[in-house]
Amino acid sequence: MDSVVDCFAGQPRDDGVSYRIDPGRRAKSVQPMLDFPETPDSGLRNAEITLSPARLLENMQSVQRRRNLPLSKTLVPSKASSIPNTPNLDIEMETGTGKTYVYIKTIMELNKRYGWSKFIVVVPSVAIREGVKKSFDITAEHFQQIYGTKARSFIYSSSQLHELERFSSDAGVQVMIINIQAFNATGKDNRRIYDVLDDFQSRRPIDVISANRPIVIIDEPQKIGAAKSLEALSRFNALMVLRYSATHKAEHNKVYRLDALDAYNQKLVKKISVRGITVKGLAGSTAYLYLDTIEIAKGAKPRARVELEVQTKSGIKRQVKRLDQGANLHDVSGGIEAYKGLFITDIDASRDVIELSNGDIVIAGQVTEDVTDEAKRRIQIREVIRAHLDKERELFSQGIKVLSLFFIDEVAKYRDYDSQDTLGDYARVFVEEYQQLVADELNQLSLDEETEAYRRHLEAIPVEATHQGYFSIDKKTKRQVDGEVKKTGDEKGQSLDVDAYDLILRDKERLLSFAEPVRFIFSHSALREGWDNPNVFVMGMLKKSDNTISRRQEIGRGLRLAVDQRGERMDNSVTVHDINELTVVTDESYTAFVAGLQKEISESLAARPRKASVKYFIGKTFTTECGESVVEEALANALYKYLVKNDYINDDDTISDAYKLARDAGTLAEPTSDVLKSVVDFIWPLVDALYLNVDLITDGRKPKRIPLNEENFTKKEFKELWARINHKAVYQVEFDSTELIGKCVTALDAHLNVAAMQYVVQSGQQRAALDADELAAGEGFVVSSTSTHTETVSASSQVKYDLLGEITEKTQLTRRTSGAILSRIKPTTFAKYRQNPEQFITEAARLINEQKATVVIEHLTYDTLAERHDTAIFTENQTKQDFTKAGEKLKKHIYDYVVTESKVERAFVTGLDTSNEVVVYAKLPRGFSIPTPVGEYNPDWAIAFKEGAVKHIYFVAETKGSLSSMQLRGIEDAKIECARKFFAELNHKNDENVTYDVVSDYSQLMQLVGA
Repeated sequence: MDSVVDCFAGQPRDDGVSYRIDPGRRAKSVQPMLDFPETPDSGLRNAEITLSPARLLENMQSVQRRRNLPLSKTLVPSKASSIPNTPNLDIEMETGTGKTYVYIKTIMELNKRYGWSKFIVVVPSVAIREGVKKSFDITAEHFQQIYGTKARSFIYSSSQLHELERFSSDAGVQVMIINIQAFNATGKDNRRIYDVLDDFQSRRPIDVISANRPIVIIDEPQKIGAAKSLEALSRFNALMVLRYSATHKAEHNKVYRLDALDAYNQKLVKKISVRGITVKGLAGSTAYLYLDTIEIAKGAKPRARVELEVQTKSGIKRQVKRLDQGANLHDVSGGIEAYKGLFITDIDASRDVIELSNGDIVIAGQVTEDVTDEAKRRIQIREVIRAHLDKERELFSQGIKVLSLFFIDEVAKYRDYDSQDTLGDYARVFVEEYQQLVADELNQLSLDEETEAYRRHLEAIPVEATHQGYFSIDKKTKRQVDGEVKKTGDEKGQSLDVDAYDLILRDKERLLSFAEPVRFIFSHSALREGWDNPNVFVMGMLKKSDNTISRRQEIGRGLRLAVDQRGERMDNSVTVHDINELTVVTDESYTAFVAGLQKEISESLAARPRKASVKYFIGKTFTTECGESVVEEALANALYKYLVKNDYINDDDTISDAYKLARDAGTLAEPTSDVLKSVVDFIWPLVDALYLNVDLITDGRKPKRIPLNEENFTKKEFKELWARINHKAVYQVEFDSTELIGKCVTALDAHLNVAAMQYVVQSGQQRAALDADELAAGEGFVVSSTSTHTETVSASSQVKYDLLGEITEKTQLTRRTSGAILSRIKPTTFAKYRQNPEQFITEAARLINEQKATVVIEHLTYDTLAERHDTAIFTENQTKQDFTKAGEKLKKHIYDYVVTESKVERAFVTGLDTSNEVVVYAKLPRGFSIPTPVGEYNPDWAIAFKEGAVKHIYFVAETKGSLSSMQLRGIEDAKIECARKFFAELNHKNDENVTYDVVSDYSQLMQLVGA
């Protein structure tokens, strides 16, 4: 939002310009109002942009520098994809990161800041249109609380032109939502927007729209790039054009970028796991075999879940069996000859494979080559249901409903209108597999209070009510259910399809409720864009890839972060990727699907620079504790030499894996250059931006739930340790306003730097002997002289600023406190306001917020609550973890294995598990967190030592690769300081005798506890 709004910094606020709608003129049905008052025939249009083109370009480049984006050279690019004669701004946001919310908030802020009130949202399809309207509806109260007003939104229809009348004439934020077909098709109804209409006072709707000088927002502009569409859009006479998409085909002036890599690293979207299916032949055998997964259970050896053919009384059927090492497949099958001599000789949970007596190694997800497409589809449907039940069991107690989405290639495979029950082949398979898997799930559920509620929920859902389909149109029966036409010959079919449309596309709140039984959605390509649901956790690709729809488009339907039953987003930074994982079940191999998806993601990142160089770093901005800074040449040289010296870049200047490993482990080499030392911790994001080899996708078959070690978990030492640390708490901050005011005044007088606003006047002459290409490129003039002028704000300036109000809002302080700060700064400091009010407000607010944060940490206190963390966070709420990172089986941990993310952690675990002084220890689960003003904090380890062996029996440790202050700056350091206060409060109030500290390795831990 800031990136768009700041492009118009300095624009005076104007609530709009009145104009007369003249029904007597047809060719041009509007004319300016002069000095006469508003009449029933008057409208209100957006005020023009008063900033000079040079100032607009300067603002835009300032935003681009702040975002480290390429600088635009011209304000209005001469591109065929541009709407001419108006600024075209690109906002790149990865699918699922909330671009609709962002542009609604941008609408509200543009109105608040500059008074613009007429907006048109243009979308490429009915599905997107419905989703956008729904977003306006459900966020209306939210924005009312923030801005004190609501946006009035409506969907344009040529049959309801009274809505357009209100759009034109009414004050307040007015938003028209229109799909491109509504004015870009040749049908009679679509052409009405260009016709003089008797029922519209002999006016043309397009003239009334264009007279409003609307701000046009294009949602998914890559779908609206045809010349005909752009020509139609130009008739809107837009004040500016804002383009929001994850995949811009043609770029104009990019002012913001949040691509796939940024979204994943910032934990704004779900992480992705893939379950693929590969075909493998068995040596010397035609036996059917499918390895589903390897299971790990408490106190037992790994078991293989295998589907094979079994001789039954009613014939040969394929069944899923849980088999141990040594199982005779011939016996298990009931004597089928194809399995004769086949035994399972080994089950390896870390590699996810079984070995057979004939020497074959079968990987989870592999099926023998003698398999039909129908059999593969059945496996996929089964895998989706099983993944769904796994996720549902995990999230039900947290109030999160799980949805699964199937993409299919033919409507008839799900909905067969010629059959009595209207079920197609896929629907029938789904019913069969669902009933079997739910029965198996109910048998496997433990009998305790935690799972009893889920058991009752699962038992109460009838299979026929839990799946539904959405198809924009069924070509065979001509049933159209996209909300435009709902008439069919079969009232039963019509009701079924339209109800599904309304539920899936329009009524997201109901769909997300546990009271609504629909959990599985079958869809054709209709949902590839414009529809998504935050609680889609599993996707099944029941179709052959035809390359018309990208993998990114398809998985984009499930990338949005989930919400619970209260509609609250599951975006806690500690647990966000434990909860939010999208599992994709495909008939391709894991390797093939991931390679294709990674290729698409890499192509989307093509515009990002990849190579480190002095030239790349110079001019980039970075944020320190003192605000934004620019990389000068000396710093750029020092940084580049540092990367070369430590082998953090490859021969081709791309960032090496060694850098990424050291960065993750906290073991980056300390710089020797003085110019780099003081700021290096703030420079890393510039280096990180060059490293694109990030694994965004995991193998959905690898993660497993690691079993609890019951013996260690029930030891009295662990019970006592847990009882001492499992307090929940709240924090409060009490500080003296006088102290805060004093610190803020000192900081502003010392550090407030404001650059004077300047404008440049250029003089030049037209060149002789120009050709057409030179003219088109704007090379017709040669600059002969320039002069720079400094601009200050005069008392009579039309630009009005609410200085006190802006500072109060940006700092969340009271007006009295903000006023006290501003009134006590030096006159020379306050004089900088006249040089550049916008920058003065921004910089002053930043400095005040920095002092506020410092005071908050200094005066933070904790109060423990009676409520405690439940031991269930170690059992029921544990998510699957990648077993390949688990290492060897452990003796003293509360789980048989522990997943480690770095060499530091692995060495630390080895030290703990082999120590004679340690009785039991645990890597604390994500559910155990401490609230802090800078986000939830999850400590690493809880350790209980033998009594008498060391001074401190109970210890909570944070492991870090480096304890230098450079590595622990910022938010991480603040969280650690808060944790020290939390445990100090525990020890003071409850006499818990728990020590908390940060350690780099096991030996340092022992130095601390033995002190």
